[in-house]
Amino acid sequence: MTAPSRSPFVKPDRLKTLANGVFAEMDAASRKARAAGVDVINLSIGSPDRAPAPHVIERLSAAVHDLGFYGYPMAAQPRFHEAVAKWYKARFGVDLDPGAEILGISGSQDGLAHLALAVTNPGDIVLVPDPGYPIYSAGPVMAGAVLYPVPLTEENGYLPDFDAIPEDIWRRAKVILLNYPSNPLAATADLAFFQRVVEVAHRRRMVVVHDAAYSELTFDGYRPPSFLQVPGAKEVGIEFNSLSKTFNMAGCRIGYAMGNPEVIKALGEVKGHLDFGIFRPVQEAAIAALEGPQEWVRENAATYQRRRDILVDGLAAAGWKMPKPKATMFCWAPIPETAGRPDSMRFALRLLEKTGIVIVPGIGFGERGEGYARLALVQSEERMAEAVQRFAASGMIG
Repeated sequence: MTAPSRSPFVKPDRLKTLANGVFAEMDAASRKARAAGVDVINLSIGSPDRAPAPHVIERLSAAVHDLGFYGYPMAAQPRFHEAVAKWYKARFGVDLDPGAEILGISGSQDGLAHLALAVTNPGDIVLVPDPGYPIYSAGPVMAGAVLYPVPLTEENGYLPDFDAIPEDIWRRAKVILLNYPSNPLAATADLAFFQRVVEVAHRRRMVVVHDAAYSELTFDGYRPPSFLQVPGAKEVGIEFNSLSKTFNMAGCRIGYAMGNPEVIKALGEVKGHLDFGIFRPVQEAAIAALEGPQEWVRENAATYQRRRDILVDGLAAAGWKMPKPKATMFCWAPIPETAGRPDSMRFALRLLEKTGIVIVPGIGFGERGEGYARLALVQSEERMAEAVQRFAASGMIG
């Protein structure tokens, strides 16, 4: 019998650098619990559990019957860019040139993943938030850039301290990534902060990238600003937004980048080499969402606010106190002292074992996420209430 040949595959260093077993281990643990018959309540992945508005679904349904939409779509159609420009003007008062300052992308994660290929050379430094959403680090690493994690601390309102960044880092830094309202921190930033960002970017001659995917998932009357509202912002940076959270279209994979025309053009060139664009019926649905009535957007946010109140108020009464977020679909919570303050991974695994509830350990978002956990508001009000009861009965939080 011939011995099986050994595979020539050797895992490249860039994938080793990105290796993060936290999410894989939690997923494996939750699947094991389900297989054992546990009624799992998943508060981990930030995927909307609500449907788009009926008029959006109707437009999508009608468009899939157009036989002309099944070829390669290539670049996003001008009507989509025009709809984005009108929506941003109405929401933020920002004027955008649909032909030069907007780029349709297959979701903001897609654009963020490819951005470093468009704006950095290998060895350039990219400033990334810590804690921060994993794609902020993954994209630059895949492009050969060097990461400099910028500490985001509770004491500083989870805003970067620009004065604490060493001068030698500033000299090599080409890009800074920001995200407000933020995932996983649910932190927010005001217009004065973005004015400071623009001033620093002009002085340091660097590109600002702001992820505003949660701009409309806000509570208690809070309305976050756009980075692009600041005079001079388009000279130094771009902003990403998405229809995933605002319009419950996460599975459709459609979003957009806006701002500096040179950066937009470069990102478009990268995308032109790597993909063939967004399925036309999805673009039609996105246009319907952007141009149609916005009551569904407000009701969507109100639904998440009710869930937030059930979870945060209920857990506070049970002994686990955490900030009440003004935006996003997440709560960022310090691990309770009554749990013995174990590392965040061990706490999450014990919690799953005792309650059947899945959360994300803070360490999955960077070194400074240790000691925290992220809880997603992606279950119905009834299931959120049940989760509170299970937490309270676990003996781990109070």
